[in-house]
Amino acid sequence: MKPLRALEALNFFLADVQAGVGPFIGVLLLARGWQADEIGSVMTLAGLAAMAATPFAGALVDATRSKRALMVVGIVATTLASLALLPSRTYAAVLASQVLAALGASVLMPAVAGVTLGMVRAAGFDRQFGRNQMANHAGNVVGAALAGWFGWHYGFGAVFALCAIFAALAIASIGLIPARSIDYASARGLEAAPSEDREASDQTDQTDQTGHIGRSAHRSSTASENDFASRTEPHPGALRTLLRNRPLALLGASLAFFHLGNAAMLPLYGMGVVAAHRGDPSAFTAQTIVVAQLVMVGAAWLAPRLLRAYGYWWVLLVSWLALPVRGLLAALMMDAVGVWPVQFLDGIGAGLQSVAVPALVVRLMEGTGRVNVAQGATATAQGVGAALSPLVGGLLAQHFGYAGAFVALGAVSLGSLVLWLSFAGTLRNACDGLSERAMPMPSDDIR
Repeated sequence: MKPLRALEALNFFLADVQAGVGPFIGVLLLARGWQADEIGSVMTLAGLAAMAATPFAGALVDATRSKRALMVVGIVATTLASLALLPSRTYAAVLASQVLAALGASVLMPAVAGVTLGMVRAAGFDRQFGRNQMANHAGNVVGAALAGWFGWHYGFGAVFALCAIFAALAIASIGLIPARSIDYASARGLEAAPSEDREASDQTDQTDQTGHIGRSAHRSSTASENDFASRTEPHPGALRTLLRNRPLALLGASLAFFHLGNAAMLPLYGMGVVAAHRGDPSAFTAQTIVVAQLVMVGAAWLAPRLLRAYGYWWVLLVSWLALPVRGLLAALMMDAVGVWPVQFLDGIGAGLQSVAVPALVVRLMEGTGRVNVAQGATATAQGVGAALSPLVGGLLAQHFGYAGAFVALGAVSLGSLVLWLSFAGTLRNACDGLSERAMPMPSDDIR
């Protein structure tokens, strides 16, 4: 298998690992007699843990060359923590399992983004990351469909077993991505490695397999390591530049508002329909995921083309617009028919963002050596909103009903639109002024 195809396979299987049993947690705990506000508090605390860990995860991805091993550790930790939820009955045990799952998953997004950037460079990132996200959303469709079917026939235990199977296949996909296909300077946003560095890397890989190294290969490897160190040393003040990057800060704030309204909608929508006895818990929850993820596959395919035709500002504006409309429709159509328009809009918003946001971060941070720290920072901004959303949504549903919660969450997300339009000049100038200089594209041996 070619390395880029293995990368896409990884994203396919990683979908179920990253999601875990998250979409099913609400209906699982509801069936155990939990209240909506209790479920919301667990999901919020887990989100806060992920939010706190993600910047450090991004820094770790920038600092290490063992990105593949880091992904394996994250997959194993996330899967084991998710499996621990099944026998858990007390609030403390459920909370601990979800916090540990969130910590394990926090490393996966920046690690995948860094590996992708190291394989295709900045010039090919948006196109390849779009393909990654197509595979990821397709994996969500397959995983959710299988989880719904097995959960319907065999109970929630089958959902956990499926998560473990996908985790094993994701680890196998990582094994098919050779170390030499990743340029570790490019992976953090610095200048690509010269071709001779790749040759030295090949010699080092052969050494790892045979346990022997010749004197000339040793000299080449040492020179390569020294050159790597010089190329990967961050520019002075790069971290300070990250913190003072105004477009990045505005992007993060907009994402926080969006996810404050968005994160709770899917679990609340499933809980609302189940509470009204209008659908089977496992089957309906799976249906909501499948509809959204199918749309996300198309949105991820379209996103790189839209970015090149219209730019980042317009594409993200469309994604912000989708959520307020979705909240209104969710309040009006809380039944089996409503899942189609409600989740279609979810697919549009999240699908466009899944490609546009990481690609914009790569371009804004080009040359700083802190790309994955910035990816972690934007993920943290999303995490702030996503962590608070279940708590806010659960309280609203508890006191004002599910329909009232959907309207309120959609209204909260208008903050993204306000920021995006209020600072349109700054944001559009930053997006339009991104460097389009020629960069090396991936060689044919990894396509």
